[in-house]
Amino acid sequence: MALKVVVTGRSMAPLKLLTDAGFDLEQSEASTTEELIEATRDADGALIGIWPLHDRHVLESCPKLKVVSRMGVGVDSIDLDAATELGILACNTPGANTTEVADHAMAMLLSLTRLIPETGPFTKAGGWGDNPGKMNEYRHSVRRIAGHTVGIIGLGNIGRAFATRIKGFGPEQIISYDPYVPQTVGDLYGVRMVDLDTLLTQSDYITIHTPATDETHHMIDADALAKMKPTAILINCARGPIVDPVALHAGLRDGEIEAAGIDVTEFEPIDAEDPLLGLDNLLITPHLAGWSPTFIEQSGRRQAENVIRVLTGHAPHGLANPEVIKTIAVMRATNPGRWEGIPDFSTAISV
Repeated sequence: MALKVVVTGRSMAPLKLLTDAGFDLEQSEASTTEELIEATRDADGALIGIWPLHDRHVLESCPKLKVVSRMGVGVDSIDLDAATELGILACNTPGANTTEVADHAMAMLLSLTRLIPETGPFTKAGGWGDNPGKMNEYRHSVRRIAGHTVGIIGLGNIGRAFATRIKGFGPEQIISYDPYVPQTVGDLYGVRMVDLDTLLTQSDYITIHTPATDETHHMIDADALAKMKPTAILINCARGPIVDPVALHAGLRDGEIEAAGIDVTEFEPIDAEDPLLGLDNLLITPHLAGWSPTFIEQSGRRQAENVIRVLTGHAPHGLANPEVIKTIAVMRATNPGRWEGIPDFSTAISV
């Protein structure tokens, strides 16, 4: 009997790859936990989206499930602890949209330092000739990046890509906070590794490129904003829950920091009545940073290939819970369970 793969959420994967590989394919429009369980109960692999969540209850209800694969880097719709305990691989497609996110963060910072959102409409409305007072204000408000300190929170693939971009604008220094990255790696990108307080207090411009975890939840809160310079500009193209939205609103409203650019919010889509949307010193885009036609093609293909690789005994493109390899090794040595009859690929992945 062929192995079964279920597709839920808004997957962009080329599904023909899965049928050509010999899998039985089922597509589901599950929107609730129970519908998701019903669709996935007898599946060997699943291509998933942001919603519905693959929480512990869902994963425990799918005794044959071996691999779940999401587009992009984020895996916050999967309970990683539960997946690891149960011997289920949580896969992603790291690197597929590194370029897009780094470019978007750079574009947001340039837009805010050069006042693009304000001066474009101002000029179209005739302000260039009609409002010399405002023109003079703009000329005294635009800023340069050269000679200033840029802070990067999270020096993974995207943080490093941003460092290579910002370097060309001549900052005085690039500093980064990432407790999992040593200075020897920072040296490769011209970045000085520092603690979080140092980054918050010294940076003129701060950009966030760290995953959303319990450790990073509301990392940027009222206390963190109070430590920043009043002229600081904050960029978040990572995940919304990293920044406390109530604290951000208060900080921007009260002038604790000069401006912010965000592509993500704690709850998405952001409510039309959210007070953040009424702030003139906030630039916001609709979780667009990681997207492009190139990303959709590459990441969708890798999402499907993750499932194909795992179920045919090969290492996936990305694995968010590498400790699961140890769990699976124990299962194979005692009671293979869900992994009965599946070729072993564990030697291809370092834990």
